Amino acid sequence: MICRTCGTEIADKAIVCFRCGTPTAEPQPRTPPPRRSQSGLVASLLALVGLTVAALFMSRAAVGGVPQAVTWILVGIALVAVVWRLVLG
Repeated sequence: MICRTCGTEIADKAIVCFRCGTPTAEPQPRTPPPRRSQSGLVASLLALVGLTVAALFMSRAAVGGVPQAVTWILVGIALVAVVWRLVLG
């Protein structure tokens, strides 16, 4: 193989030219890592809020003191998070 910069004959398996140091292969372009989408963050925050609300009312659930509205709100938050994750995730 002939070096494309200085014209020196180099070995076929050489990585660089021994005389001028020019690489024998073209450098591969680096691609940036993929960015996280905002939808995953929103779904995670919704799930965190749902778990926090569930934990706050867990002690009341044992004695039947959780209002019906809280149960439906928790179910709604969970459904929104799941659907959001499936559609946009």
